Amino acid sequence: RVQLVESGGGSVQAGGSLTLSCVGSGYTFSSYYMGWFRQAPGKGREGVAIIHTRYGGTVYAASVKGRFTVSRDNAKNTLFLRMNSLKPEDTAMYYCAADPEAGYSLLASRFGSWGQGTQVTVSS
Repeated sequence: RVQLVESGGGSVQAGGSLTLSCVGSGYTFSSYYMGWFRQAPGKGREGVAIIHTRYGGTVYAASVKGRFTVSRDNAKNTLFLRMNSLKPEDTAMYYCAADPEAGYSLLASRFGSWGQGTQVTVSS
């Protein structure tokens, strides 16, 4: 079965940077749509960035475009999210997701497999 394990979250001041990682197992990592989503307290799960692990195409939420970069290392079954110029409104639990048929969609409902999440806190 698909397993996703995130790491790299933490606390940072506004303007700082963090890189999240997600290691996938139990599936063909190089043939999936994978993405990063986030959920702040009291809010719904928001799509942040999507990538196809074979073709490399990406899509980003408008709120993070130009600041966040999604990438992958297929040899290591690892998905990354590099976050620069972090803002307090980026504070959330960040989740990794995977699905073979999701498409370049920022909708959480399109993804069938999820990690447990890693917390990112940005202070002003």
